[in-house]
Amino acid sequence: MRQTRAVQVKNVQIGGGAPVVVQSMTKTDTSDVGATVAQIEEMVRAGCEIVRLAVPDNDAAIALKEIRKRVPDVPLVADIHFHYKLALLALEAGIDKLRLNPGNIGKHERIVEVVRAAQAQKVPIRIGVNGGSLEKDLLKKYGTATPEAMVESALRHIQILENLGFTDTIISLKASDVHRTVAAYRLLAEKVDYPFHLGVTEAGTAFGGTIKSSIGLGILLHEGIGDTIRVSLAAEPQEEVRVAWEIVKSLGLRSRGVTVVACPTCGRLDVDNFVEIVTEIERRLAHVEEPLHLSIMGCAVNGPGEAHDSQLGVTFGRGVGMIFKDGVPMRKVAGEDIVEAFVMETEKLLAEIEAKKATAEPELVSIT
Repeated sequence: MRQTRAVQVKNVQIGGGAPVVVQSMTKTDTSDVGATVAQIEEMVRAGCEIVRLAVPDNDAAIALKEIRKRVPDVPLVADIHFHYKLALLALEAGIDKLRLNPGNIGKHERIVEVVRAAQAQKVPIRIGVNGGSLEKDLLKKYGTATPEAMVESALRHIQILENLGFTDTIISLKASDVHRTVAAYRLLAEKVDYPFHLGVTEAGTAFGGTIKSSIGLGILLHEGIGDTIRVSLAAEPQEEVRVAWEIVKSLGLRSRGVTVVACPTCGRLDVDNFVEIVTEIERRLAHVEEPLHLSIMGCAVNGPGEAHDSQLGVTFGRGVGMIFKDGVPMRKVAGEDIVEAFVMETEKLLAEIEAKKATAEPELVSIT
């Protein structure tokens, strides 16, 4: 695991050994406060831990103050490009982090004004290098947006902040392809100890972008590189959040909600609407935050084995489902009733878990 300094974003720590943080970005017009707040609340329900908002103009910057009031507990990031006054307005509104490249906001005195204001409010800055918008001299020097060009750009912005005594910094190096993204992060990881915000930018649709993001972020996280992630999809932000969680869960870095093990189906399938059953169970349990391991298997070949490793499982045989709990058969259910029965058993299990938590004796701490 890469050792990084800790950066605090409201009540969420990034880096310094903290768990990988999941974030996303609203896709509403930020000046539409009602729509933006509604989307933030939906993102948070899906598991988003930090929310970023675009601040392209004065109307958006002014709206931040009311948004801040309506979601007081959610860490908010203002996404600023070029306009230093918008950064100052965002800080006045009480945002918790700036996404801003200091070299792109003009004269030195403007940079100083923004940095000093951020320092005064203990607001960190994310330097966001994007392969599609590198400085012209770097493109001329390297011929294109190579990983080396991206890292040099990041180091320039870092140096500006360090010269002003500002080190409360997070770095991202995003490209729209996996190879450049991974190479850039690996290269910068050898040079600085700032925490990294990972992402494959403009990754694509929910299908293609999920694959691209899973590969790029998965490689880096598996190598211990990365402290917070955003999956960038041409889809609703809560979908980005769900994909991000599946990535960190699959690597064993975080646990949240239901993990469903489901067979890919084959000629042995003993129920006609298996895919619909799995999809509906997953949809009905999407609100669950407690980590649960469930298995839904279409025949008796691998089903009992998977059920043995799951808190709840179901295996089908000739249209009838056998529900297992902790690997032990509980009861048979007709195929058409399996969704309701399985959801009900899951809710019972959740109630048992909550009851155990409520009655658990507090851990004794010895004082020496």
